[in-house]
Amino acid sequence: MQRITFNFLLAMEAVLANRLRAFLTGLGILFGVGAVIAMLAIGTGAKQSILDRMKLIGTNNIVIKGVIPDENTEKEQAQSASNNSAGESNKKPWSPGLSLEDLAALETVLPNVEKVSPELVLNTSIIQSAKLEKGRCVGVTNAFFELNNLSLSQGQFFHAEHIDAGRPVCIIGKNIQTRFFPNESPLGKKIKAGNTWLTIIGVLEKRNASRESLQNLGIRDYNDDMYIPVTTALLRFKNRGLVTKADLSQRFNSGNQKKDDNYHQLDRVVVRVSDSKYLRASADVAARLLKRRHQDIVDFEIEVPELLLEEQQKTQETFNLVLAAIAGISLLVGGIGIMNIMLASVLERIKEIGVRRSLGATQKDIVQQFLFEAVFISLMGGLFGVILGVFSANIITSSFEIPAVVSAWSVILSFGVAASVGLVFGIFPARKAAKQDPIKALRVE
Repeated sequence: MQRITFNFLLAMEAVLANRLRAFLTGLGILFGVGAVIAMLAIGTGAKQSILDRMKLIGTNNIVIKGVIPDENTEKEQAQSASNNSAGESNKKPWSPGLSLEDLAALETVLPNVEKVSPELVLNTSIIQSAKLEKGRCVGVTNAFFELNNLSLSQGQFFHAEHIDAGRPVCIIGKNIQTRFFPNESPLGKKIKAGNTWLTIIGVLEKRNASRESLQNLGIRDYNDDMYIPVTTALLRFKNRGLVTKADLSQRFNSGNQKKDDNYHQLDRVVVRVSDSKYLRASADVAARLLKRRHQDIVDFEIEVPELLLEEQQKTQETFNLVLAAIAGISLLVGGIGIMNIMLASVLERIKEIGVRRSLGATQKDIVQQFLFEAVFISLMGGLFGVILGVFSANIITSSFEIPAVVSAWSVILSFGVAASVGLVFGIFPARKAAKQDPIKALRVE
């Protein structure tokens, strides 16, 4: 142990005697480790961001949205429908839109379905205690809260009676409570949405999510909405599925047709299947079912957010591997730099090696001395590289709004790689120094 300690002290003395050269040698490791930590931080941040999005949208979900076909699409679909219907070429196809009947059909026909949640979004005014704000009422069932991983901070969810009878009750988001009931419990109190007074029976737990994430996923901020039973929305607010004679004449009168009229009873339906392996097949079956029920008019869009995020995650992982390879190359270059400098140091210190050998140092002592030098330079470069990597990750997050999370394992990994680089690339110069002939080494001037 004493010999090892002595060899280590000799190595530190040699490094301190050539501080500038040691610093320049360690720069390659410094930037390499900094790059590795920064790249791993970006990869970890991206993965965490995708996991957070998974929590927002839920897992194993299929999202069906009602859309209004544009004029060209509607003509093409009408022509296709008329060609497929013998003797009815003069009849114009008509779609009832996304409705509760579609919801029931999806539950009946689709296998492996766990939950089906309807959504009806109504833009309205919210009034309470002389405060008036624009807001949204969303008609839902209790399945909505489960599918979106929403919990209550106060109160209760809808009872079967609330949904079946269309009771004027609501559950409010946390921001609604903050704006209208800042210093009191809202439970049991009345709040007016449009022309309808609603009794508050629950308050949602606050959902923390960045606005960018919500926009990327195409979902609303759940904290800003009021939630009412879907039957309440249809009975007491607006049922777009009720078609009158005036609606029909307006829709089919080509000279007075409004393409932006929303005739869908529901805005969105979310279907959860029991396993992710059924997502693609279930989405295909749902598309064929809805197309048949809507008279061959494709006035809906079907998305599988989890599959889209999985594809994004695979792309991100490939990108991370490329970044890690680039950072690894910089570490390799840094290791080659250490080996070159140590080889040059061996040539410069041949006489020193000869003196040590003549005074009783073994080849093992010489190997240890030069290895200690190489590893110490690598570790110092790795230490400052960790600092540089953490600083770079913070700069990336604050300046470019790219999520970067520095994890403990990435720091340990980078530090271990730095030590390994010094050890691996220091072995050859150390062995070369140990093999010097002491007699010849003493003759070198």
